[in-house]
Amino acid sequence: MLPTLATPKYDMIVPSTGNVITYRPYVVKEEKILLIAMESQDENEIEKAVLNIIKECVESPINVDDLTTFDVEMIFITLRSKSVGEGIKITPKCVHCKESNEVKIDLEKVTVENLSDTVDKHIKLTDDISIDLKWHTMKDRTEDLKKETETETIINMIVASLETIYSGEEIFAVKDASKKETVDFVESLNTDQFNNIVEVLSKSPYMSYDLKFDCKKCSKENTMEMKGLIDFFQ
Repeated sequence: MLPTLATPKYDMIVPSTGNVITYRPYVVKEEKILLIAMESQDENEIEKAVLNIIKECVESPINVDDLTTFDVEMIFITLRSKSVGEGIKITPKCVHCKESNEVKIDLEKVTVENLSDTVDKHIKLTDDISIDLKWHTMKDRTEDLKKETETETIINMIVASLETIYSGEEIFAVKDASKKETVDFVESLNTDQFNNIVEVLSKSPYMSYDLKFDCKKCSKENTMEMKGLIDFFQ
């Protein structure tokens, strides 16, 4: 029988909860899944691969589908830094001449923005009706990718973010309502109510990296913010 290779284990803190989870670096069998997804250049396939790798490598009892989008992003970036090294190469295009440039980024410097900001996710819609929102999960994000229009995506984002609806003395847990009921509720909002919800959701924490480089072709400086997982797979 061939020997079994020992795999190191590490701990990290989940950004939204502060809980500590234990994970191992991903190995060749998991990297193969990621590389195949990256070759497809399909955003949905890449995110599916990321979720599968996290499920395989995180040893603590967590439900990946219920984690916020920024939790999943940071868990994967931390996983990747321990698996392939803290520096990775990407090829962003120059904003001035569109030339592709190979740039190395330091995964240790990736942060979660807005995490410490106090955002009131309770919104009063009318004198009698108010709602509580929750941050998007990766499962919600996967559903968004199936939508055909930007309007559908925004509506679906609000539907997925609704947690509780208050009507006078009554309290409704949205998870107990049907998808149609929730969609009908969102589509009954007026423009001001709709925009207020979108504004709150726009303040959701997100993964960020400040990228700076001089273009190899035109020599002009590029400064851009990388946001979300897909930017790290350019």
